[in-house]
Amino acid sequence: MTCCYPPEGHLLNTAENRAACASPEGLRRALEAQTVLEGTALLCSAGHDLTVDLGHGLRGIIPREEAALGIAEGSTRDIAILARVGRPVSFVVEALEERDGVLCPRLSRRKAQRRALDALLETCRPGVILPASVTHLEPFGAFVDLGCGVPSMIGIEHISVSRIAHPCQRFSMGQDIYAAVLGLDRARERIYLTHRELLGTWAENAAPFQPGMTVAGTVRGIKDYGAFIELTPNLSGLAELQPGLREGERVSVYIKSILPHRMKIKLQIIGHLPPAPPAPLVYFHTEGRLTHWRYAPEGCTRVGGETVFAD
Repeated sequence: MTCCYPPEGHLLNTAENRAACASPEGLRRALEAQTVLEGTALLCSAGHDLTVDLGHGLRGIIPREEAALGIAEGSTRDIAILARVGRPVSFVVEALEERDGVLCPRLSRRKAQRRALDALLETCRPGVILPASVTHLEPFGAFVDLGCGVPSMIGIEHISVSRIAHPCQRFSMGQDIYAAVLGLDRARERIYLTHRELLGTWAENAAPFQPGMTVAGTVRGIKDYGAFIELTPNLSGLAELQPGLREGERVSVYIKSILPHRMKIKLQIIGHLPPAPPAPLVYFHTEGRLTHWRYAPEGCTRVGGETVFAD
Protein backbone atom coordinates (compact mmCIF):
# COMPACT_ATOMS: atom_id res chain seq x y z
CA MET A 1 0.00 0.00 0.00
CA THR A 2 2.89 2.41 0.67
CA CYS A 3 5.31 1.25 -2.02
CA CYS A 4 4.44 4.36 -4.08
CA TYR A 5 5.31 6.61 -1.14
CA PRO A 6 8.51 5.30 0.45
CA PRO A 7 10.43 7.15 3.19
CA GLU A 8 12.48 10.09 1.98
CA GLY A 9 15.79 9.08 0.46
CA HIS A 10 14.55 5.84 -1.09
CA LEU A 11 13.77 7.39 -4.49
CA LEU A 12 16.72 9.76 -4.71
CA ASN A 13 19.15 7.56 -6.61
CA THR A 14 16.70 5.48 -8.60
CA ALA A 15 16.99 5.58 -12.38
CA GLU A 16 13.41 6.85 -12.70
CA ASN A 17 13.98 9.75 -10.33
CA ARG A 18 17.29 10.76 -11.91
CA ALA A 19 15.75 10.66 -15.39
CA ALA A 20 12.76 12.79 -14.37
CA CYS A 21 15.00 15.43 -12.76
CA ALA A 22 17.60 15.43 -15.52
CA SER A 23 15.95 17.89 -17.92
CA PRO A 24 13.18 20.44 -18.29
CA GLU A 25 11.26 17.93 -20.38
CA GLY A 26 11.50 15.29 -17.66
CA LEU A 27 10.28 17.79 -15.09
CA ARG A 28 7.43 18.82 -17.40
CA ARG A 29 6.27 15.21 -17.65
CA ALA A 30 6.50 14.90 -13.86
CA LEU A 31 4.44 18.10 -13.54
CA GLU A 32 1.72 16.76 -15.81
CA ALA A 33 1.61 13.37 -14.08
CA GLN A 34 2.13 14.84 -10.60
CA THR A 35 4.83 12.25 -10.00
CA VAL A 36 6.48 12.20 -6.58
CA LEU A 37 10.22 12.89 -6.99
CA GLU A 38 13.16 13.51 -4.67
CA GLY A 39 16.10 15.89 -4.49
CA THR A 40 18.52 17.06 -1.83
CA ALA A 41 17.77 20.20 0.17
CA LEU A 42 20.85 22.41 -0.24
CA LEU A 43 19.90 25.35 1.97
CA CYS A 44 17.08 27.07 3.79
CA SER A 45 16.61 30.80 3.20
CA ALA A 46 15.97 33.38 5.91
CA GLY A 47 12.30 33.10 4.95
CA HIS A 48 12.49 29.30 5.34
CA ASP A 49 12.17 28.45 1.65
CA LEU A 50 14.14 25.35 0.67
CA THR A 51 16.50 25.25 -2.32
CA VAL A 52 16.60 21.73 -3.74
CA ASP A 53 19.35 20.22 -5.87
CA LEU A 54 17.69 18.28 -8.69
CA GLY A 55 20.97 17.22 -10.28
CA HIS A 56 22.43 18.13 -13.67
CA GLY A 57 22.77 21.76 -12.61
CA LEU A 58 19.05 22.22 -11.97
CA ARG A 59 17.69 23.64 -8.71
CA GLY A 60 14.14 24.05 -7.50
CA ILE A 61 12.45 25.99 -4.71
CA ILE A 62 10.02 24.72 -2.08
CA PRO A 63 8.25 27.75 -0.56
CA ARG A 64 7.94 27.70 3.22
CA GLU A 65 4.20 26.91 3.23
CA GLU A 66 4.83 23.97 0.89
CA ALA A 67 7.79 22.55 2.84
CA ALA A 68 5.78 20.35 5.23
CA LEU A 69 2.26 19.46 6.24
CA GLY A 70 0.99 21.78 8.95
CA ILE A 71 3.38 24.69 8.34
CA ALA A 72 0.72 26.95 6.85
CA GLU A 73 -1.71 26.07 9.66
CA GLY A 74 0.88 26.51 12.42
CA SER A 75 0.57 22.94 13.68
CA THR A 76 4.10 22.07 12.50
CA ARG A 77 7.11 24.06 13.68
CA ASP A 78 9.63 25.49 11.23
CA ILE A 79 12.35 23.26 12.67
CA ALA A 80 10.80 20.57 10.45
CA ILE A 81 11.99 22.65 7.47
CA LEU A 82 15.41 23.57 8.82
CA ALA A 83 16.11 19.93 9.68
CA ARG A 84 15.82 18.89 6.02
CA VAL A 85 18.93 20.82 4.89
CA GLY A 86 21.49 18.34 3.59
CA ARG A 87 18.87 15.60 3.39
CA PRO A 88 16.61 14.18 0.67
CA VAL A 89 13.14 15.71 0.30
CA SER A 90 10.10 14.38 -1.53
CA PHE A 91 8.11 16.73 -3.73
CA VAL A 92 5.79 17.15 -6.67
CA VAL A 93 6.47 19.77 -9.34
CA GLU A 94 3.98 22.65 -9.12
CA ALA A 95 5.29 24.92 -11.88
CA LEU A 96 8.27 25.40 -14.19
CA GLU A 97 9.25 28.99 -13.45
CA GLU A 98 12.28 31.01 -14.46
CA ARG A 99 14.37 33.33 -12.31
CA ASP A 100 16.74 35.69 -14.14
CA GLY A 101 16.38 33.58 -17.24
CA VAL A 102 17.26 30.35 -15.42
CA LEU A 103 14.78 27.50 -14.98
CA CYS A 104 13.78 27.25 -11.30
CA PRO A 105 10.93 24.78 -10.75
CA ARG A 106 8.50 25.51 -7.93
CA LEU A 107 8.03 22.38 -5.84
CA SER A 108 5.72 21.17 -3.07
CA ARG A 109 6.77 18.71 -0.38
CA ARG A 110 3.44 19.29 1.40
CA LYS A 111 1.46 17.86 -1.52
CA ALA A 112 3.64 14.75 -1.65
CA GLN A 113 3.12 14.28 2.08
CA ARG A 114 -0.62 14.82 1.76
CA ARG A 115 -0.88 12.07 -0.82
CA ALA A 116 1.17 9.67 1.29
CA LEU A 117 -0.79 10.42 4.47
CA ASP A 118 -4.15 10.12 2.71
CA ALA A 119 -3.12 6.70 1.36
CA LEU A 120 -2.05 5.55 4.83
CA LEU A 121 -5.21 6.77 6.56
CA GLU A 122 -7.42 5.24 3.88
CA THR A 123 -5.88 1.78 3.82
CA CYS A 124 -4.34 1.20 7.25
CA ARG A 125 -5.92 -0.84 10.02
CA PRO A 126 -4.51 -1.83 13.42
CA GLY A 127 -1.99 -4.62 12.90
CA VAL A 128 -0.96 -3.63 9.37
CA ILE A 129 2.83 -3.85 8.95
CA LEU A 130 4.53 -0.85 7.37
CA PRO A 131 8.09 -0.09 6.26
CA ALA A 132 9.56 2.95 7.97
CA SER A 133 12.83 4.84 8.31
CA VAL A 134 14.20 6.18 11.60
CA THR A 135 14.53 9.98 11.47
CA HIS A 136 15.58 10.87 15.01
CA LEU A 137 15.74 9.43 18.50
CA GLU A 138 14.58 10.82 21.83
CA PRO A 139 14.69 9.25 25.31
CA PHE A 140 10.96 8.52 25.08
CA GLY A 141 10.88 6.97 21.61
CA ALA A 142 11.93 6.77 17.99
CA PHE A 143 10.52 9.08 15.33
CA VAL A 144 10.05 7.49 11.92
CA ASP A 145 9.17 8.44 8.35
CA LEU A 146 6.26 6.41 6.95
CA GLY A 147 6.53 7.86 3.47
CA CYS A 148 7.45 11.23 1.90
CA GLY A 149 8.43 12.48 5.36
CA VAL A 150 5.07 11.68 7.03
CA PRO A 151 6.07 11.35 10.70
CA SER A 152 5.06 8.92 13.41
CA MET A 153 6.65 7.67 16.61
CA ILE A 154 7.33 4.35 18.34
CA GLY A 155 7.29 4.79 22.12
CA ILE A 156 10.27 3.25 23.90
CA GLU A 157 7.99 0.75 25.65
CA HIS A 158 6.85 -0.54 22.23
CA ILE A 159 10.31 -1.00 20.69
CA SER A 160 11.17 -4.40 22.17
CA VAL A 161 10.30 -6.75 25.01
CA SER A 162 13.78 -6.39 26.45
CA ARG A 163 13.89 -3.02 28.17
CA ILE A 164 16.34 -0.41 26.96
CA ALA A 165 17.44 2.88 28.47
CA HIS A 166 17.32 4.78 25.17
CA PRO A 167 16.12 3.98 21.62
CA CYS A 168 19.71 4.40 20.37
CA GLN A 169 20.39 1.00 21.96
CA ARG A 170 18.09 -0.53 19.36
CA PHE A 171 17.95 1.84 16.37
CA SER A 172 20.23 4.20 14.47
CA MET A 173 19.46 7.33 12.46
CA GLY A 174 18.39 6.50 8.90
CA GLN A 175 17.83 2.82 9.67
CA ASP A 176 15.12 1.07 7.67
CA ILE A 177 12.77 -0.87 9.93
CA TYR A 178 9.27 -2.28 10.04
CA ALA A 179 6.47 -1.26 12.37
CA ALA A 180 2.88 -2.33 13.00
CA VAL A 181 -0.05 0.03 13.28
CA LEU A 182 -1.16 0.06 16.92
CA GLY A 183 -4.02 2.50 16.38
CA LEU A 184 -5.28 5.35 14.23
CA ASP A 185 -6.87 8.70 14.93
CA ARG A 186 -8.22 9.66 11.53
CA ALA A 187 -9.77 12.87 12.82
CA ARG A 188 -6.37 14.11 14.02
CA GLU A 189 -4.55 12.33 11.16
CA ARG A 190 -2.27 10.38 13.47
CA ILE A 191 -0.92 6.85 13.15
CA TYR A 192 0.35 5.12 16.30
CA LEU A 193 2.97 2.40 15.94
CA THR A 194 4.46 -0.55 17.73
CA HIS A 195 7.56 -2.62 16.92
CA ARG A 196 8.11 -5.33 19.54
CA GLU A 197 5.45 -7.69 18.13
CA LEU A 198 7.41 -8.03 14.89
CA LEU A 199 10.48 -9.34 16.74
CA GLY A 200 8.84 -12.61 17.73
CA THR A 201 7.44 -14.41 20.76
CA TRP A 202 9.42 -15.90 23.64
CA ALA A 203 9.34 -19.33 22.00
CA GLU A 204 10.41 -18.03 18.59
CA ASN A 205 13.36 -16.19 20.13
CA ALA A 206 14.37 -19.05 22.42
CA ALA A 207 14.29 -21.68 19.63
CA PRO A 208 17.93 -21.17 18.44
CA PHE A 209 19.34 -21.56 21.97
CA GLN A 210 20.05 -24.76 23.92
CA PRO A 211 21.38 -25.51 27.40
CA GLY A 212 25.14 -25.92 27.28
CA MET A 213 25.65 -23.17 24.71
CA THR A 214 27.86 -20.15 25.37
CA VAL A 215 26.68 -17.01 23.58
CA ALA A 216 27.12 -13.25 23.67
CA GLY A 217 24.60 -11.01 25.42
CA THR A 218 24.09 -7.47 26.71
CA VAL A 219 23.48 -6.46 30.31
CA ARG A 220 20.10 -4.69 30.41
CA GLY A 221 19.29 -4.60 34.10
CA ILE A 222 21.04 -5.14 37.42
CA LYS A 223 18.99 -6.11 40.47
CA ASP A 224 19.85 -7.36 43.96
CA TYR A 225 18.95 -10.89 42.89
CA GLY A 226 20.82 -10.96 39.57
CA ALA A 227 21.54 -9.41 36.20
CA PHE A 228 19.22 -9.53 33.21
CA ILE A 229 21.17 -10.40 30.07
CA GLU A 230 19.60 -9.72 26.68
CA LEU A 231 20.17 -12.52 24.18
CA THR A 232 17.91 -10.99 21.52
CA PRO A 233 15.80 -7.81 21.61
CA ASN A 234 12.82 -9.95 22.69
CA LEU A 235 14.61 -12.44 24.94
CA SER A 236 16.52 -12.08 28.21
CA GLY A 237 17.85 -14.45 30.85
CA LEU A 238 18.95 -14.06 34.46
CA ALA A 239 22.54 -14.49 35.66
CA GLU A 240 24.14 -14.22 39.07
CA LEU A 241 25.74 -10.87 39.84
CA GLN A 242 29.43 -10.31 39.33
CA PRO A 243 31.56 -7.43 40.67
CA GLY A 244 32.00 -4.55 38.24
CA LEU A 245 29.09 -5.49 36.02
CA ARG A 246 27.59 -2.48 34.18
CA GLU A 247 24.35 -1.98 32.28
CA GLY A 248 24.91 -1.84 28.54
CA GLU A 249 28.12 -3.88 28.44
CA ARG A 250 28.52 -7.06 26.44
CA VAL A 251 29.28 -10.35 28.14
CA SER A 252 29.60 -13.99 27.19
CA VAL A 253 27.16 -16.24 29.02
CA TYR A 254 26.77 -19.99 29.52
CA ILE A 255 23.16 -21.20 29.19
CA LYS A 256 22.44 -23.37 32.23
CA SER A 257 18.78 -24.10 31.55
CA ILE A 258 15.77 -23.03 29.50
CA LEU A 259 12.35 -23.34 31.17
CA PRO A 260 9.52 -22.57 28.72
CA HIS A 261 6.74 -23.27 31.26
CA ARG A 262 8.17 -20.49 33.45
CA MET A 263 9.51 -18.37 30.58
CA LYS A 264 12.95 -18.36 32.19
CA ILE A 265 16.52 -18.79 31.01
CA LYS A 266 19.22 -19.31 33.63
CA LEU A 267 22.65 -18.00 32.68
CA GLN A 268 26.18 -17.87 34.00
CA ILE A 269 28.46 -15.01 33.04
CA ILE A 270 31.73 -16.30 31.57
CA GLY A 271 33.53 -13.09 30.65
CA HIS A 272 33.37 -9.48 29.57
CA LEU A 273 33.39 -8.60 25.86
CA PRO A 274 34.51 -5.46 24.00
CA PRO A 275 31.83 -3.07 22.71
CA ALA A 276 30.25 -3.88 19.34
CA PRO A 277 27.48 -2.37 17.21
CA PRO A 278 24.01 -3.85 17.72
CA ALA A 279 23.28 -6.95 15.69
CA PRO A 280 20.86 -6.49 12.78
CA LEU A 281 17.24 -6.82 13.82
CA VAL A 282 15.60 -10.15 13.02
CA TYR A 283 11.94 -9.74 12.05
CA PHE A 284 9.46 -12.60 12.23
CA HIS A 285 6.83 -10.52 10.37
CA THR A 286 7.48 -7.96 7.63
CA GLU A 287 4.20 -7.83 5.69
CA GLY A 288 0.50 -8.39 6.01
CA ARG A 289 -1.51 -7.73 9.15
CA LEU A 290 -1.31 -9.03 12.72
CA THR A 291 -4.56 -9.58 14.61
CA HIS A 292 -3.27 -10.99 17.91
CA TRP A 293 0.16 -11.39 19.47
CA ARG A 294 0.96 -13.26 22.69
CA TYR A 295 4.51 -13.28 23.95
CA ALA A 296 4.31 -16.18 26.44
CA PRO A 297 4.41 -19.83 25.29
CA GLU A 298 1.32 -21.98 25.55
CA GLY A 299 0.97 -23.47 29.02
CA CYS A 300 3.29 -20.93 30.60
CA THR A 301 2.45 -20.14 34.22
CA ARG A 302 3.60 -16.52 33.82
CA VAL A 303 1.70 -13.77 32.08
CA GLY A 304 3.60 -12.18 29.22
CA GLY A 305 2.85 -9.26 26.92
CA GLU A 306 -0.20 -9.52 24.73
CA THR A 307 -1.53 -7.26 21.97
CA VAL A 308 -4.93 -7.43 20.31
CA PHE A 309 -5.02 -5.38 17.10
CA ALA A 310 -8.69 -4.43 17.07
CA ASP A 311 -10.36 -2.06 14.61
